[in-house]
Amino acid sequence: QVQLVESGGGLVQAGGSLRLSCVASGRTFNNAAMGWFRQAPGKEREFVAALNWSGGIEYYADSVKGRFTISRDNVKNTVYLQMNSLKPEDTAVYYCAAKRAPISVRVGSTYNYWGQGTQVTVSS
Repeated sequence: QVQLVESGGGLVQAGGSLRLSCVASGRTFNNAAMGWFRQAPGKEREFVAALNWSGGIEYYADSVKGRFTISRDNVKNTVYLQMNSLKPEDTAVYYCAAKRAPISVRVGSTYNYWGQGTQVTVSS
């Protein structure tokens, strides 16, 4: 089992920045990729970013490309999501997820483990 705990959410004005953290514990050596997803009220969960753990390949949704950066700290078993130039439409609950297979990283249903989520609210 893998446990994921997110932190770093909060309230920020449009144009501001936040950094989300996700600490993984448990059988983390089985993680082939980790990703961030978000879900706004009344909307479906959507892919934000993912990181292939072994090759360090990064994937981004078009809506966040150039503004968000996913990164990792192998020693701390932590993945980060640096969010810059935030917009009101980025408001959502952000979830960290981990998967054992390094494929289909944009598809939430293929992930094996999920965190509890952290709220990000961007005011206009």
